[in-house]
This record gives sequence, C-alpha cells and structure tokens, in this order.
Amino acid sequence: MTKRIFGTGQYKYIVEDPFGILPAGMTWGNVSHVAVDSLDRVYAFQRKDPPIIVFDSEGNYLHSWGDGDLIDAHGIFVTDDDKLFVVDRDMYQVLKYTLDGELLLTIGVRGKSALQAPFNHPADVAVSPAGDIYVADGYGNSLIHKFSATGDHLLSWGSPGNQKGQLTTPHGIWVDSKSKVYVADRENNCIQVFTENGELITQWLNFYHPMDIWEDKYGVFYVTDQVPRFIILDSEGTILARGRAPEAGHGIYGDSQGNLYLSASLRGVVKLRRLNNKELG
Repeated sequence: MTKRIFGTGQYKYIVEDPFGILPAGMTWGNVSHVAVDSLDRVYAFQRKDPPIIVFDSEGNYLHSWGDGDLIDAHGIFVTDDDKLFVVDRDMYQVLKYTLDGELLLTIGVRGKSALQAPFNHPADVAVSPAGDIYVADGYGNSLIHKFSATGDHLLSWGSPGNQKGQLTTPHGIWVDSKSKVYVADRENNCIQVFTENGELITQWLNFYHPMDIWEDKYGVFYVTDQVPRFIILDSEGTILARGRAPEAGHGIYGDSQGNLYLSASLRGVVKLRRLNNKELG
C-alpha cells in the first residue's frame, strides 16, 4: 500500500486513516474533537453514545463512557494532571471529569443560554498552568470567559466584530505556560493572542477559517483550518510547515511522541504519525 506523507521539512507525517478499532457492533458518530492524556491514550469525543471513546496510541480500544450525560460534543481538553474537560455545546455547559468519567465540576446551567454572558453554545475549553479555566463561547456569543479552578466566573472579554480584539466565532482556544491565551477566531480568519485578562497582544494571520489550536511541549503550535490543512508555527506565529488535513481537523491534539490526532467527523479519528530522523533521511 502506498503511504501518504503530509507536511514539510522536519514536520512530516504518515497518514493513518482511520485510527481506532471499534468493538463489534459499535459505529462512529460525529467525532467533534480529540485529546491525549499523559500516557498517550487518545480520547475521541463524539455526538452519540458513548460520547467518550478511549484508545491506546496504537488505536486499540480501551473503554468508553458518558452514555446519556453529554448531548452535543464539541471541545475537549486534558490537563497536566490528567483531568478531562469537555464542552457540551447545545446544553451550554463545560464539565470536568476524571479520565474514567467521574464528574468533578460543572460550569453553566444545563439547557439555559445567555446573550454575551456564559454560555450561548460554547465551542472549546483550555486550562492555564495556574488552573484557571478559559472557554471560547463562540457560536451564540463572541466571548472568552475566564473561571477559577473551582468554576467561579472571574471575567469575560470580547465583542462581535472584525476589528483587532473583536471576535466573530471564537472556535478553538489554548493557554500557554505564561498564561497567554490563543483564540482561533474562525470567521475572522486569524489567531488572536491575549493576556490572561483579555488584553490583545497580537494577531496571527494567513489562515482560512481556523478551527483549533494545540501546543506541544517545545512551544510549537499546531492549527487546523478549513482548506483543510494543518499549519505548524513557532511561538511568534512564524509558519514552520504546512500539510493537508485529510478532510479532518475540527479538533487537533498531539502526543508525547510528536504524533498528531485529528477529529474526522463520521470517519472517527485520523492519526498523523510523525516521521523520525531516519525516515526523513
């Protein structure tokens, strides 16, 4: 079989599509996002029961959970201490779980929306090194919300528009080691970078409807957009590499080995296995 290799320079990947062996009788729903824990286990977040399906890094099924609890899968995030945050978009909630599905925290009132206040069909969640929780509230609102580790609302920022610092569809979010907040503002075709309190630092341009953003341990950023493609950038926003995302990339996450995982809707998950130095030649 011919191998498909995507990416450029030192960032080249072999496509493994599909990734994940489902048990007999189980089929994929619409996989919105994907995340990876400290042991490189992969969590697919889909819009049907079971909403959370867990695989090892080779794609072997481990277990699943969440039946009846999560209605409309969207964003997902794993903290450094292996707690799992998910966004239930149409239920207007952000929820925190153990990796085995024990509910630890709920933010938002189930079924209750608010205009330019938490929440109105939120899209994504990320947690800072200090434990603060940031939510991209990007479908009904144009806001970023900051919460304490215990779920107390601290502040919100953003207003509808296409000027610097304004937001149209904040769809993906990430927080770096210095608590800078990176927002994939989909319809404004940019990544906006803010301080932890919402002051605009800069914009990264040259995207077409960016959907998600993830950062590796070396401070390298990975963005997916609707070309569809993945874009790899340094911490200043300089493009290092690009590659086609194979009809995937609503969500992107990586593991400790440099491999990438992309959500692929009804096809489940796509793995991009990074080539090692020997394979690169």
